[in-house]
Amino acid sequence: MKYYVSAATRQGVGTQEAPFPTIQQAADVAMPGDEVIVLPGVYRESVNPKHGGTEDARIVYRSSVKGAAVITGAEPVTGWESLGGGAWKASVPNSVFTDRNPFTTLVSGDWFIAAYIAHTGDVFLNGKSLYEVTSLEGVLHPVASVTSWDPDFSVYTWYAEQDAENDRTVLYANFHAFDPNRENVEITARKSCFYPEAEGVGYITLSGFTVRQAATQWAPPTAYQEGMIGPHWSRGWIIEDCDVSESKCSGISLGKYLQPNNDNKWLHWKYKDGTQTERDAICQAQREGWTKERIGGHIVRRCEIHDCGQTGIVGHLGGVFSLIEDNHIHHINNKQNLAGAEIGGIKMHAAIDVVFRRNHIHHCTRGLWLDWQAQGTRLTGNFFHHNTLPHDHLLRHEALGAYGEDIFIEVSHGPTLIDHNLLLSLRSLKLATQGVAVVGNLIAGAFTTVGRGVGNGSLTMNSPRYTPYHVPHRTEIAGFMTILHGDMRFYNNIFVQQPVPRVLRDFQPGFKDNVWDDGNVDVGLAPYEGYMTEAEWQAQFEGYCGMGSAASDRYYIPLPVWAGGNVYFGGATPWDKEIGPVVREAGGKVAAVETGDGWVVETDVTDFLPEKAPRAIDTEALGMAFEPEEKYENPDGSPIDLGDDYRACFTGWTVRKA
Repeated sequence: MKYYVSAATRQGVGTQEAPFPTIQQAADVAMPGDEVIVLPGVYRESVNPKHGGTEDARIVYRSSVKGAAVITGAEPVTGWESLGGGAWKASVPNSVFTDRNPFTTLVSGDWFIAAYIAHTGDVFLNGKSLYEVTSLEGVLHPVASVTSWDPDFSVYTWYAEQDAENDRTVLYANFHAFDPNRENVEITARKSCFYPEAEGVGYITLSGFTVRQAATQWAPPTAYQEGMIGPHWSRGWIIEDCDVSESKCSGISLGKYLQPNNDNKWLHWKYKDGTQTERDAICQAQREGWTKERIGGHIVRRCEIHDCGQTGIVGHLGGVFSLIEDNHIHHINNKQNLAGAEIGGIKMHAAIDVVFRRNHIHHCTRGLWLDWQAQGTRLTGNFFHHNTLPHDHLLRHEALGAYGEDIFIEVSHGPTLIDHNLLLSLRSLKLATQGVAVVGNLIAGAFTTVGRGVGNGSLTMNSPRYTPYHVPHRTEIAGFMTILHGDMRFYNNIFVQQPVPRVLRDFQPGFKDNVWDDGNVDVGLAPYEGYMTEAEWQAQFEGYCGMGSAASDRYYIPLPVWAGGNVYFGGATPWDKEIGPVVREAGGKVAAVETGDGWVVETDVTDFLPEKAPRAIDTEALGMAFEPEEKYENPDGSPIDLGDDYRACFTGWTVRKA
């Protein structure tokens, strides 16, 4: 059955002739196999789908014109009174906030830096969020942010306080030359836009909507992970062709359900650290039905996701077995008004058998962060660039701990396959991990944190992070282990050393003793110097005959590294034990350039590449990741053929001669 929705009507029965005025009315009655067609208009509601579909009979919510049906968590604010100097004042009744007041709800949670004071609410001028300040003075006399990627707009500020006697929220904002009574001024009023309240509402398609402006909460792996859109611990959603923006924290959540006994427990109870409560959360989820048959298997495709505060896509446990493809994710965390260890264009824990394919990710403080259990995970054909702090004044900022990269893989046992991507930021891969195969990529940034970053931050005590590995292609836990480092494979990649800003060169020595990041900006495999080959590692076990043998560290030394067929430009450096590296004196220009038709890759390396790599790489050639004893293969267990074509990484992207 088809139901119709139109914001232009005041009442209706859901027919084409008499459509429902709200999407929620359709969501209350839609059943498996039904389609909800939403006409152009602005829908100020938080849609709570009451029923799910089935694998064979989905419930489809479709914008009749792509992007023209807008679901927003914001409400307009009128009646502003001028205070002079561009500052204005307005108040709204607290009854406008249907679930919680975002102007009294602080952003908080595990791994959020509590020194940052931020509320889940925001004020918007013509669709763009202003900057919160902590006092009225910051509105009357705004000062540009030193950390924002857009310092010119950072002087558009807001501050809120409560009028308890009249149960109202009083808003102050500086709109400078704009008159808010003549512009579109809105505030966030709802915590989500399309999100079921109940768990297990699966097999829903959301297609072609503009979704924006929600007062979402911080979404760490040890909490109920809110998103502006999300399947809420179910299976089989498709989110496609949507424009997703201006979520306070996360745009799309494929994440964790509520565990009342372990929800931000590290923050609230304090006696167990976050790593331990995360292990507890994973084991509890397995006891409570976290299986391939019930959870995950989602598709997020062809969406544009941008201008969110924490992540474009977030997830822990709930995103397993998913496909994330052909999305454009950009300008995430650019306001720099939120800080913590859960920020990125995409931030996923436990991305088991998740495939990230042909996504374009740029201008994020971090592109893609895979944390824990990136087992059976594949990143293929993606285009990353400008995922680093963009201005010298940001690079020099004293609070800077690290300055971003395209991909961060943290404390996972693999197998994680990174193949045929374009990695053009100043730092390409942060690898505090093991069990990764890097094949056929163009890599124009440094590798960082090799051999570091796997402890848990204690002052003097040993604090290794024991992380789980799983039965291949399943969620069931097979064991726990620390990270030994190594177990890495690098084949048929193109390494290009880019010019490095002087400020980063000057900054690099300060990382010498940093346990989290080495600050490396030199491209190539030199960070793996000193690691053993497979033969050298196997020699450590010669003569070993089990219990009673002489004491040895053989089970705790770094695992071996494999490398071959890589090509180096511009002074990029091979591994000292690499087989057959090709070092080119000529060529080595590469850049991502924005044109009127979109982003293109400008390069000359294609003129200086060998015709093909000396060896084609496939599942058999890569072997298995050590700890889970799982091959680098497709989620269905079939082999992967990665070929021997150096130029395959450019497939699907526009390339022109530098």
